[in-house]
Amino acid sequence: MKNAAWLAAFVLLGSPSLSYFKYARPIRLTGAGQQYVIVDQTLWRHARADLGDLRLYAGETEIPYSLTTERGSQERERTDVPVLQQSTVAGKTQFLIDMSRLAEYDHVDLKLSTTNFVAHARVEGQDDPHGQHWASLGDSILYDLSKENLGGNHMLRLPRATYKYLRVTIDGAVKPDEVQGATSETVEERPAVWRDVSSALKQEQKGKDTVFTFEVAENAPVERAMFVVSPSQANFWRKVEIQNGRAAWLGSGEINRIHMVRGGHKIDSEDQHVDFPDNGQNIEPKIVKVIIHNGDDPPLKVTAASLQQFERRLYFGAPAQGQLTLYYGDEKLELPVYDYAKLFQRDKAAVAAQLGPEASNTAYTGRPDDRPWSERHPVVLWIAVLAAVVVLGGTALRSIRMAKAGGT
Repeated sequence: MKNAAWLAAFVLLGSPSLSYFKYARPIRLTGAGQQYVIVDQTLWRHARADLGDLRLYAGETEIPYSLTTERGSQERERTDVPVLQQSTVAGKTQFLIDMSRLAEYDHVDLKLSTTNFVAHARVEGQDDPHGQHWASLGDSILYDLSKENLGGNHMLRLPRATYKYLRVTIDGAVKPDEVQGATSETVEERPAVWRDVSSALKQEQKGKDTVFTFEVAENAPVERAMFVVSPSQANFWRKVEIQNGRAAWLGSGEINRIHMVRGGHKIDSEDQHVDFPDNGQNIEPKIVKVIIHNGDDPPLKVTAASLQQFERRLYFGAPAQGQLTLYYGDEKLELPVYDYAKLFQRDKAAVAAQLGPEASNTAYTGRPDDRPWSERHPVVLWIAVLAAVVVLGGTALRSIRMAKAGGT
């Protein structure tokens, strides 16, 4: 019975309730379907550092979400590409592949029905299937060694290309009717999304060093320091050091701009950011100093400097009805566990919803006090202790008097 009561109390204390959240922000939806809101400075300032206290409600119904960090990614999708005009030309198999569905590609997998063969394939590219001049894209060796249990290869490997049509010529080991199709991959790259956490609070020159001082919201992670150096600044290379407000080392790196020709080779390099180690989570206090060591060179012409983080987003399915509100500010709330997050798939058509202004939650009462009775009522405890001392003192005094009376 005791265990059941303890478990019930634990579940109660770790579960969400609208009256436990200190803050609330309305969300202005953009139609229906999958949408997201961006974690901004206000949320970093008043939500928990792990963002585990964020909850979405439509009325009193909790809406599941998936919290993402926009670090960038690649998504590959296989696409069938039509094979056209299989024929025999000068004793060799020749056909066209329509690649117009793909923006760019670097390989094609052929579907071949023949086995136990080795063949040479030549690939050419053109935008006009009837064109006279085809660009050579290289050669591949196709084979199937099933008889020897050594596998096979039906892939045409190419330099990255954008031609709408490929012309493939294979020697006689593969017949035209044995070419039954082809596939390739579309690669969609989603770049990282960065947002400024803080612009430079102060820029100063200390000897040969340029020092930028930033102030960051208490819970906000920092992933990199970003600089914008004037285009008029010639080639440069500088070491950069990152410190916290107590001058403790946090990390280091370098920024550069190199555009020159050496030994007949052109060098182009431009990198004006420095990454933070450990995602900048352990910066205490939230004062950050970024130091550019100029050495004996003149200071760089820095036109802007900022600290940045990967954008955090809350993806959710827009409710059919009801005002959607984001609640937060509950230190004891357990991290959410949603099927929606486990099975999350980003919708390419997802749109950004807008967070309204922050306000105190009018329903806020706070969580029940789960401290021991003695901690919740220290005055009563001390009165009881003092009363016990008085009683014990009185008893001891009476005993002493009685002992003296008995001795006389």
